[in-house]
Amino acid sequence: MPAGLVALALGSFGIGLTEFVIAGLLPQVGRSLSVSEAAAGWLISGYALTVAVGAMVVTAATAALPRKPVLVGLVALFVVGNLLSAVAPNYPVMLGGRVVAALCHGSFFGLGSLVARRMVAPERASRAVAVMFAGLTVANVLGVPFGALVGERWGWRATFWAITCIGVVAAVAIAVFVPGWAGAVNRRPPPGSGTVTGRTDGLRGQLRAFRSGQVWLTLAATALGYGGMFGAFSYLAYTFTEVTGFSSTDVAWLLVVYGSGLVIGNVAGGRAADRNRDLTLIVSLAGLGATLAAFGLLAASPVASVVLVFLTGVFGFASVPGMITRVTDHAHGVPLAASANVSASNVGNALGAWLGGLAISTGLGYTAPLYVGAVIVLTGLAVMTVAARRSDRSGPGSVPDLGLAQDPASADRR
Repeated sequence: MPAGLVALALGSFGIGLTEFVIAGLLPQVGRSLSVSEAAAGWLISGYALTVAVGAMVVTAATAALPRKPVLVGLVALFVVGNLLSAVAPNYPVMLGGRVVAALCHGSFFGLGSLVARRMVAPERASRAVAVMFAGLTVANVLGVPFGALVGERWGWRATFWAITCIGVVAAVAIAVFVPGWAGAVNRRPPPGSGTVTGRTDGLRGQLRAFRSGQVWLTLAATALGYGGMFGAFSYLAYTFTEVTGFSSTDVAWLLVVYGSGLVIGNVAGGRAADRNRDLTLIVSLAGLGATLAAFGLLAASPVASVVLVFLTGVFGFASVPGMITRVTDHAHGVPLAASANVSASNVGNALGAWLGGLAISTGLGYTAPLYVGAVIVLTGLAVMTVAARRSDRSGPGSVPDLGLAQDPASADRR
């Protein structure tokens, strides 16, 4: 495995920690900064909204720049944001630190996925993306308990100091181990690399990629897949305690079970997508929809709930590597499309959480978000099926080799 992929995974781990760790720290942060629960909640929702918007804006602004230094700069921005959070004397500075850190999130995963797949052979592209996203899935498992443990022992500021240090190490690792040619723009790769150089893409050229119906279908499937999963996930604590009968202290380890499923689904989905991408996406969405529906029916059973929350994680993240490589392939490798995929997932998260909450507020009960999530995911499955059929009709070779892959042998020589 190229060291550059490990460096990108470390960056995604740090960014993932920043996103998830705050959930376990909200009570401490709220008391320390003397703000209400609702205001403290904006440290989560403000981050998510910034990711959705910042992914597109930052990527568009850096489109013409070499991707390796941009990635290093994005991690540096992440470090600054978490440093602000660590030293924040008041709530506005804390919120500002969260916003600054969130600005790097979408662009890092968008650009990082393009750089990651350049470091491996074409047939391993989705697996390379999965390696980078492994950091995010591990952070999902460890984020909340890590934040709670460090925060309880040394205070919530220590958590952000630790994440800041992780960011510094990640920035150095990316600068040292990610090869320059993997993130080069408008420059022919070294002779003998076997890589075809993609075309030059300014902002207008990148926007032109969104004329593709396949790009929009993939983005829609991404938003719906994420939205269904997150709509259910947002209210799992209520489902576990109010329907299944678990205690509130059990929720932490149940979320670790869910996060473990994310890790496994990410790895398995990346491998499967390299063999048959569209089939993998269809199976993962179908599996997620069926799992959420079964979860709603069997939520009263503790054993079934543990198994099904694990499978929710597995199927929920199995589609991620394939969705990213699919949208970038059909968008001719432009970075804005990769970042748009991240934005689409965050829009889906917001939609799913809103619809799940709406279902509860109308009196449908704490299993309602699971059924709502299943409907959303199955809608995404229908979109993905249409996309796959249209892609099949366009014939083989419809997505050209755009220099997104790099012979690992040539990587080893550099």
